[in-house]
Amino acid sequence: MLRLSALYRYPLKSGKAQPLPHVGLDKLGLDGDRRWMLVDEPSGRFLTQRTENKMSQLSALWNSAGGLTLSSPGHTSLDVALPGEDANLRGVTIWRDTVRLPDAGDAAAAWVSEFIGKPTRLVHMPPQRARTTQSGYGRDDDQVALADGYPLLLIGQASLDDLSEKVGRPMEMLRFRPNLVIEGADAFAEDSWKRLRIGDVEFRVVKPCSRCILTTIDPRTGERSADREPFATLNGYRKTEAGAMFGQNLVNDGVGRLEVGMPVTILE
Repeated sequence: MLRLSALYRYPLKSGKAQPLPHVGLDKLGLDGDRRWMLVDEPSGRFLTQRTENKMSQLSALWNSAGGLTLSSPGHTSLDVALPGEDANLRGVTIWRDTVRLPDAGDAAAAWVSEFIGKPTRLVHMPPQRARTTQSGYGRDDDQVALADGYPLLLIGQASLDDLSEKVGRPMEMLRFRPNLVIEGADAFAEDSWKRLRIGDVEFRVVKPCSRCILTTIDPRTGERSADREPFATLNGYRKTEAGAMFGQNLVNDGVGRLEVGMPVTILE
């Protein structure tokens, strides 16, 4: 039987994962998932572990009011409130999208600037400012918050086990930053799925996930693997014209609630 074996939320884009026993779903994916982002203050360009691998050690816990608590070893924690309607809007760029998002204020900026080591701002994406997903995949009205391209990422546990065997040592699931982990399927069975249901919510599989050098960052330490694993192995047996694929991007059709242990039904 297929089951949902793990749930992860990333309140801050490229920040630490928040494992969850259960979570709600809104139209942009998991409640509170990647609704906050760090940007370079002068340019407005988004920051991630690709260039700032220390972000792997930045904890940003989401609360039910929509705010964050920022913390990291060696830094005093800071509670950040959800920006109000009168918050300043900051022009920011994430990949090819340019949007104007509420700024979290100077206290938050001072904290993240000290952490990153250069002038940095913290911004929030409210639902009404959501981006559209990548053209050519899914539906024209599919939306995403601050994830790279799609609201949700699914990985099968057997797929990770297969990769770990080929690498020759256990690979951490959090190197790949999934939201949903599915247990009970064959390795890479998710490659052939088109629709699935978990609880009362249906999901569409819209696109495989192309992986990058970010997978070489150890989520426990923030250090890059000297041997470029598991990215090197993925390139050896999962590479396509669009990149080395691992995991599937999803869109949820409807809202609801997920809980670890729920059965998963493949609809198509």
